[in-house]
Amino acid sequence: MQLGAFSISLAVKDLALSRAFYEKLGFEVTGGEAKQNWLILKNGDCIIGLFQGMFENNILTFNPGWSTSARPVDDFTDVRELQQQLKAKDVAFDVEADETTSGPASFIITDPDGNQILVDQHR
Repeated sequence: MQLGAFSISLAVKDLALSRAFYEKLGFEVTGGEAKQNWLILKNGDCIIGLFQGMFENNILTFNPGWSTSARPVDDFTDVRELQQQLKAKDVAFDVEADETTSGPASFIITDPDGNQILVDQHR
């Protein structure tokens, strides 16, 4: 099962403060919109998203159709197909992708320890 590029989405209290901290660790802003309270930062193949006021907890994130270089890839498994594969394995869903659509969609599942996993397809 290919889930796509991995990142961690961090729920932060102060976007500017968090950005400055991660820049000290060598991360660089590669996307997002500070005015909308979110940024994407990268250090090598490591990707983190900083999100202020958008959700309560940190989220493990996978992006089908997206590379760790933040570029679209042609060969990927659609999020709706991934959802069907997981349903066949009796995985419970918090939020499901609409299987009657195509293009961008997402679903959310929770692991046994309460960690949310977002599978978010951008295209």
